[in-house]
Amino acid sequence: MTESEPGRADRAARLGTGTESRGRVRIETGGKRVRAYFGGVVVADTTAPLLVWEVPYYPTYYLPRADVRTDLITPSGRTSRSPSRGEGQLSTLRAGDREAVDAVTEYPDSPLEQLRDHLRLEWSALDAWFEEDEEVYTHPRSPYVRLDILPSSRRVWVELDGVTVADTRSPHLLFETGLPTRYYLPKTDVRLDLLEPSDTVTHCPYKGTTEYWSVGEHTDIAWSYRTPLPESERIAGLVAFADERVDVYVDEVLQERPRTKFA
Repeated sequence: MTESEPGRADRAARLGTGTESRGRVRIETGGKRVRAYFGGVVVADTTAPLLVWEVPYYPTYYLPRADVRTDLITPSGRTSRSPSRGEGQLSTLRAGDREAVDAVTEYPDSPLEQLRDHLRLEWSALDAWFEEDEEVYTHPRSPYVRLDILPSSRRVWVELDGVTVADTRSPHLLFETGLPTRYYLPKTDVRLDLLEPSDTVTHCPYKGTTEYWSVGEHTDIAWSYRTPLPESERIAGLVAFADERVDVYVDEVLQERPRTKFA
């Protein structure tokens, strides 16, 4: 993310989002209607979710206890300790013949007062999440992430072990808050004969579902979004390479390999 922690907190305060923080955890009140489904049942439906940054990269939803089907929740007697959030009480979620063990956490005595009457539902344990009427994948969208996808006439070529694997003058440049520029290239300008399909699939809440390719011993070094989400339609069918692991030239200039969590 490009804004500093104090900068984001100040901005949240101006927007009236009720920021609270402790250590690395930051909390803001969200404005979207959020629903969570499990076993064919709406187990949570709220217009007052909390966005909680447990890690720096993306937030997690904490939902008001009053907006969660607590009749479907059974305490397990187990706990989970967090240095910043306190002692978490774990519960199992049951709907019909489905159950998700320890998928619910609450912090009734948390040093973070906002969390005390909220429940954390394990994102991956549930069947579906919706922000308003649009399904969201992987994790909640951060209000501080912006995507810009711009067509360009700059020459971009990619080398791997000294071999040119792509060369184009019609790339699309994807600018995403907190991440290096990604170069999405037409398949007609990529050495498709070198790409070996991979079984790897990942999901992005901003772009959609990926398909991957490997090149020789370089596993999952290229990817594409065949049917991206509406805000990312411009990269549909284009190929990007992991700039952390290849040599990228832009207008004859070799780019420095970025250092990211994806390296």
